[in-house]
Amino acid sequence: MPEGMSKIAKSSRDHIAEENFAFPKERKEPIHDAAHVRNAIARFDQVQGVTDAERDAAWKRIKAAAKKFGVELNEKDWRELGKPA
Repeated sequence: MPEGMSKIAKSSRDHIAEENFAFPKERKEPIHDAAHVRNAIARFDQVQGVTDAERDAAWKRIKAAAKKFGVELNEKDWRELGKPA
Protein backbone atom coordinates (compact mmCIF):
# COMPACT_ATOMS: atom_id res chain seq x y z
CA MET A 1 0.00 0.00 0.00
CA PRO A 2 1.35 3.49 -0.79
CA GLU A 3 2.82 5.66 1.94
CA GLY A 4 0.07 8.28 1.59
CA MET A 5 -2.71 6.15 2.99
CA SER A 6 -6.39 6.74 2.52
CA LYS A 7 -9.09 5.82 4.97
CA ILE A 8 -10.21 2.20 5.04
CA ALA A 9 -13.74 1.76 3.75
CA LYS A 10 -16.20 1.06 6.55
CA SER A 11 -17.06 -2.33 5.04
CA SER A 12 -13.38 -3.29 5.04
CA ARG A 13 -12.83 -1.86 8.53
CA ASP A 14 -15.72 -3.94 9.86
CA HIS A 15 -13.87 -7.10 8.77
CA ILE A 16 -10.69 -6.23 10.67
CA ALA A 17 -10.45 -8.21 13.90
CA GLU A 18 -10.66 -6.18 17.10
CA GLU A 19 -7.15 -7.23 18.13
CA ASN A 20 -5.81 -5.62 14.95
CA PHE A 21 -6.58 -2.11 16.18
CA ALA A 22 -4.35 -0.06 18.47
CA PHE A 23 -7.55 1.13 20.17
CA PRO A 24 -9.89 -1.87 19.81
CA LYS A 25 -12.81 -0.53 21.86
CA GLU A 26 -12.96 2.55 19.63
CA ARG A 27 -11.85 0.59 16.52
CA LYS A 28 -9.25 3.27 15.87
CA GLU A 29 -5.84 2.95 14.24
CA PRO A 30 -5.72 -0.43 12.48
CA ILE A 31 -2.37 -2.23 12.87
CA HIS A 32 -2.87 -5.29 10.66
CA ASP A 33 0.16 -4.67 8.39
CA ALA A 34 3.42 -2.70 8.37
CA ALA A 35 2.00 0.33 6.54
CA HIS A 36 -0.87 0.66 9.02
CA VAL A 37 1.49 0.24 11.98
CA ARG A 38 3.58 3.15 10.68
CA ASN A 39 0.40 5.18 10.17
CA ALA A 40 -0.86 4.37 13.69
CA ILE A 41 2.44 5.60 15.14
CA ALA A 42 2.30 8.80 13.09
CA ARG A 43 -1.32 9.52 14.07
CA PHE A 44 -1.14 8.28 17.66
CA ASP A 45 -1.35 11.72 19.27
CA GLN A 46 -4.38 12.62 17.11
CA VAL A 47 -6.61 9.99 18.74
CA GLN A 48 -9.11 11.73 20.99
CA GLY A 49 -11.41 10.52 23.74
CA VAL A 50 -9.07 7.92 25.25
CA THR A 51 -7.40 7.75 28.64
CA ASP A 52 -3.66 7.48 29.31
CA ALA A 53 -4.29 3.87 30.40
CA GLU A 54 -5.90 3.16 27.02
CA ARG A 55 -2.93 4.85 25.30
CA ASP A 56 -0.54 2.65 27.31
CA ALA A 57 -2.43 -0.47 26.19
CA ALA A 58 -2.57 0.77 22.58
CA TRP A 59 1.18 1.45 22.60
CA LYS A 60 1.83 -2.13 23.74
CA ARG A 61 -0.27 -3.40 20.83
CA ILE A 62 1.56 -1.11 18.40
CA LYS A 63 4.96 -2.26 19.70
CA ALA A 64 3.97 -5.91 19.26
CA ALA A 65 2.66 -5.25 15.73
CA ALA A 66 5.80 -3.27 14.85
CA LYS A 67 7.95 -6.22 15.91
CA LYS A 68 5.73 -8.66 14.00
CA PHE A 69 5.89 -6.64 10.76
CA GLY A 70 9.51 -5.46 11.06
CA VAL A 71 8.70 -1.79 11.62
CA GLU A 72 11.49 0.10 13.37
CA LEU A 73 10.25 1.88 16.47
CA ASN A 74 12.62 4.42 18.03
CA GLU A 75 10.38 5.44 20.92
CA LYS A 76 10.07 3.24 23.98
CA ASP A 77 6.91 5.00 25.21
CA TRP A 78 4.11 6.90 23.44
CA ARG A 79 4.94 9.98 25.50
CA GLU A 80 8.17 10.25 23.48
CA LEU A 81 6.29 10.72 20.20
CA GLY A 82 6.89 14.09 18.60
CA LYS A 83 9.74 14.97 20.93
CA PRO A 84 13.23 15.62 19.53
CA ALA A 85 15.58 12.67 19.94
